[in-house]
Amino acid sequence: MTRCVKCNQVHAITKSGLIRGKQRYYCKDCKIHFTIQSSAVNTSKETRPGHISTIVDIAKALNISKSTVSRALQGHTDIKEQTRKAVLNMARKLDYQPNLLAKSLVKSKTNTIGIIVPEFVNSFFPTVIMGAQEIAGEAGYNVLICQSQESVRTEIANTKVLLASRVDGVIISMTRETSNFDHFRVFERHGIPIVFFNRTCEQIAASRVFVNDYEGAFAAVEHLIVNGYKKIAHIGGPPGLRLSQNRLKGYLDALKKHGLPVNDKWIIQHDLTKENAWSSAEKLLSPKKRPDAIFCVNDPAAIQTLLYAKHKGIKVPDEVGIVGFSDDPISSIIEPQLTTVKQPVSEMGKIAMRILLEHIEKGMGRYSPVDTILPTSLIVRQSSVRK
Repeated sequence: MTRCVKCNQVHAITKSGLIRGKQRYYCKDCKIHFTIQSSAVNTSKETRPGHISTIVDIAKALNISKSTVSRALQGHTDIKEQTRKAVLNMARKLDYQPNLLAKSLVKSKTNTIGIIVPEFVNSFFPTVIMGAQEIAGEAGYNVLICQSQESVRTEIANTKVLLASRVDGVIISMTRETSNFDHFRVFERHGIPIVFFNRTCEQIAASRVFVNDYEGAFAAVEHLIVNGYKKIAHIGGPPGLRLSQNRLKGYLDALKKHGLPVNDKWIIQHDLTKENAWSSAEKLLSPKKRPDAIFCVNDPAAIQTLLYAKHKGIKVPDEVGIVGFSDDPISSIIEPQLTTVKQPVSEMGKIAMRILLEHIEKGMGRYSPVDTILPTSLIVRQSSVRK
């Protein structure tokens, strides 16, 4: 029993001769000719695992030319409506998806943005990515996300993947290890705009989006001083990161403003891992002559410090005050709740993406890199306020 490829009915089907040795049929209702191809069934995903349908499969299934299928899919006016519908129906049946890479080779544009981040362990980078994706989606762009896992080698591999994918632009936050930037300069040589965020690079002429790390750190330490803490330590980040440098400077200047001494033994820079944050807290809080407050470079370090203090029976905030940076979701539910410096994390991703899209639209060499500095705000909670 033969069914029409368009209306799927059998009552109006008649034979109409042979073409290339195959039976030709005619549907009186739809007024179309068609041939039942044995290969049409075999193009399905069920019988050919791993096969990706193409316009060739659609053309064979309907016994029409590839050019007719292509024009029908693109909505050309020279294609009859019944043919266009037949093509679209078969495309759905075969789960046909257009080859975006092939289109990009013709247009020299993929409408794809690359994002490289160092890790997904904490909420910061996923939140930035969601903000960036929102703006990219509104502009009709897809996003390829790469995680470098805090490894320069992986970061370099990520840049190669994005280059091979012919992305139109890239948003980057570097690893804690990155000190050579040649793998980023490759994008520049290929005319692909870059926007750095959070962990930024000053050696490349590219736009950057970051918060006022100095201002946030200064406010955090001054808050501790106002609350009666006098012996304030700092668990910092990798010295090569600009944000680590600026937060350390804010810490030092706040102490200087209020005439408090700087104890070099109370400044520990760590690699941003939980293990190293815990050991940094141990070094500061184990001795009898210990600080009475600790300002941490980020919330994960502050949370590990708080947990270590509780583990050793050190009361927070009575015996030691703790302040973090970034307003991680955990900071508001841990006990006691963590005082922290809030960053506009989602907004950072949105702004970075808007800047990148502007650069892509203007074209390489037709825009000037810009620095966008976002404000911070201090969120005071239980961990830094003595009774």
